[in-house]
Order: sequence, then structure tokens, then C-alpha cells
Amino acid sequence: MRMVFAGALALSAALSGAPARGADAGDLAEGLRLFTQKGNCQSCHGWAGDGRKMDNQAPDGANLRESQLDRDNMIMTIKCGRPGRGMPAYDRLAYVDARCYGQKKADLKGLTLADPPATLQLREIETLVDFMFAKMVKQGAMDRAKCAAYWGGGDAEVCRELK
Repeated sequence: MRMVFAGALALSAALSGAPARGADAGDLAEGLRLFTQKGNCQSCHGWAGDGRKMDNQAPDGANLRESQLDRDNMIMTIKCGRPGRGMPAYDRLAYVDARCYGQKKADLKGLTLADPPATLQLREIETLVDFMFAKMVKQGAMDRAKCAAYWGGGDAEVCRELK
């Protein structure tokens, strides 16, 4: 009976676009670090993932809070980027073989692919995506309470300007 319930719960999470596994506090902290530091996602997507970029020289990033991508497609987008659209591929071997959209670099036909600030391993991309689904994707507009939770509680200075 437990296996049936666990399977139904996993299926429900998969269909809802929720992370496949529960993200604990350590995973969320690591996801925040990957988003803000190693991946530097905030430079294009904004610290809140709302598309209000942190770097005027960076490409305009999508509003992740309004994203309709499910977990698997978000992972693919981060691994493979979006050729010609400013989103870098964080997989070190993207387009070396056909792992990304079935294409190799020669198949991109002149579309540029931005260089990422760092490459990410698959487990890091999964941790990043789980963080994004827990704190951004389909979470609505950022407010003071969400902001405090995003930064791990407390009174983050950046949250004071929010209602």
C-alpha cells in the first residue's frame, strides 16, 4: 500500500511540474548559491527571478516566476541554453554531441551561444531547478513575506522595499 501511495504522490508531483524530490534547507541554500553566484543567473533574470536583471550589460532574461516550463524542460534549457537568444548552455559538453535538442555545434547554423560564467554538473542543475521551483517558478509576484523566505528568513535589506 505504501508503494502505491508513494507512486501516486510521485506521479502527482510530476504532473504538477513540482520538483521530483523535496528540497531540504541545505538544498535550497545550495540552489540559491548556484543561482546568485556560480551560475550568476540573477544578472539576466534578476535576484527574484522576475526578469529584472542585475547587470545592464547582460541579455534580458525570462521572468522565471511566470515560466510555464516543467522541471525536465527547465533542466534542458539550463543544460543546453537557447542558441541565438542569449541563454548560455551550462553543460560543458553541450553541442559537442547531440545531447542538446539533437544538435551539434555545426547544426546551429550561425546562431550564437553565450558563454556561461561557469559550467554546472547535472546534479547542480537539478539542485538549481529544484530551488527555482520552490522559490520562483509559478510562485507569483515577489512580496515581502516571499522575499524573507527566499533569503532564508530574517529581515533582508532588499525586502524592505516590497509590500
